Amino acid sequence: MTRKIPSFIEIYKSLIKIPTISSENKLIDQTNKNLIYLLSNYFSDLKFLIKIKNIPYTNKFNMLASIGYGEGGLLLSGHTDTVNFDDTSWTQDPFQLIEKNNKLYGLGVVDMKGFFAFILDIISSIDLKKLKKPLYILGTANEETDMSGARYFIQSTNIKPDCIIIGEPTSLELITAHKGHTSYSLEVIGKTAHSSNPAIGINSIDIMHKIINKLISLKKYFKKKYFHKDFSISYPTMNFASIQGGDAINKICSSCILNFEIRPTPGLTVKKIEILIQNKLKKIIKKWPDRIILKNLFFSVPSYEYSSEKKILNTIEKSCKLINKTVDYCTEAPFFQKIAPTLILGPGSIQQAHCSNEYLDCHFIQPTKNIFEKIIKKFCY
Repeated sequence: MTRKIPSFIEIYKSLIKIPTISSENKLIDQTNKNLIYLLSNYFSDLKFLIKIKNIPYTNKFNMLASIGYGEGGLLLSGHTDTVNFDDTSWTQDPFQLIEKNNKLYGLGVVDMKGFFAFILDIISSIDLKKLKKPLYILGTANEETDMSGARYFIQSTNIKPDCIIIGEPTSLELITAHKGHTSYSLEVIGKTAHSSNPAIGINSIDIMHKIINKLISLKKYFKKKYFHKDFSISYPTMNFASIQGGDAINKICSSCILNFEIRPTPGLTVKKIEILIQNKLKKIIKKWPDRIILKNLFFSVPSYEYSSEKKILNTIEKSCKLINKTVDYCTEAPFFQKIAPTLILGPGSIQQAHCSNEYLDCHFIQPTKNIFEKIIKKFCY
């Protein structure tokens, strides 16, 4: 088939060149618009139909490219944003693709702009006239922050593919489960007074001490109740990330703030976590009404576990000679699986994600192309 788009490396270079940083810090947060339109042009050249949608109340965009008609088919998905970078620890320009020592370096080479370069290269080399079912390519926004791109997509789409594959860097291992993530800020509001007479004040650190003991008890409950044998760390973890309180040695502390996170295993929902926290702290809250404030720090990501038709999983495992495993990091999978069976599979190592001098080992290139060509043909030919 005649190639109608640039080479694999040239596409890779053009994707890495466009900054698309997602951050909670609005000073460094960037739109992905230019990258979305570049991808759209590439897929348009391959005769895909393109739909671009703005994520409400943002300057971010999703792109859905599709070819073929009918029901079912395959959706291949990747996020178009990257994390921020530390320019003091990068030894080259993060926005220039550099090939060195059989590695490709650049911000997003594995996490995960590079996935689109692979898919474009594969699609340009196969006969799209043989498609019997539709092939969809999705580029999402804001995966690195609140996953609003994935959440908006499942709310606004009407497609029902047979399978969705997210191309996160899994070292070409098939991921069928991962933990979730939820984080909280808990503030205790006390009453300041002179430290020589503690009785006329309310020490927020004293109350926080009691709260932490209750949360430690909940942590032990998680470990016992929600054991999951398929994970290397086989239970939900709770991390006390930071604590702040007090401003003078001779004052009763009037405010103490604890930030903590929980990474639930499948079976423990975010809603259940919040109920358990409230139950654990019920007596303390009753004793100190209006002095304990619990709020979410960031948007929560549910845990994920493939629980759909085993035939799809077996087909991919057998045809591509893959084994499935679990991971501790989060992806968009728990959102996408609401519309179709979802798996996670992609080139490069997660150990490179969010790291300085991020690289793709070139030994992934040909196996990735072989695997995804087989998957496309299995679901769409």
